[in-house]
Amino acid sequence: MKLFKFLKKNNSKPVYKCSCCGQKYDELPLCFGSEFPDYYFSVPPEDREKRIELKESLCVVDKQHFFHHGRLTIPIVDHNQDLIFNVWTSISADNFSKRMDLWEDPSRINEKPYFGWLQTTVPTYEDTLNIKTIAIEQEMGIIPVIKSIEEEHPLTIDQENGITYKKAVEIVDEIIKSQHNTN
Repeated sequence: MKLFKFLKKNNSKPVYKCSCCGQKYDELPLCFGSEFPDYYFSVPPEDREKRIELKESLCVVDKQHFFHHGRLTIPIVDHNQDLIFNVWTSISADNFSKRMDLWEDPSRINEKPYFGWLQTTVPTYEDTLNIKTIAIEQEMGIIPVIKSIEEEHPLTIDQENGITYKKAVEIVDEIIKSQHNTN
């Protein structure tokens, strides 16, 4: 069963309609993300307020586990937009401290990439938790670019080579389906 029905609106641009809820999209939704690193959920809900610091795109758990938010992009080779996942990665205490020191420094874009472990499940890409990543600083006000560097992982391959629009639609279908808790 197709989750999205392809429709034409006044013979102009395509519209997508979710078969689960009927919501219409003027275009295929291509940006998804997580509000928290996966590790956040290992802390019982009643303890989160006292054990977790969450500000902007940074998260600290128990003053010893450090995470930052970034943007992982998969190029769509036959489309004018990319598939984007806003994800979390771990970051060492030293690099976290460096990021904090450079938070409002325009020269931060000159920093070497930070190594980390992916802390977000990226739908349809097998097991993505704790795969190797690097985070590349961007201009102030923009979250880092996240690159998967896990050798031979499907996410790394697609991020390096790009995907077709057809595959992007299949990925989005799976994401929307899981958000609606349908199979």
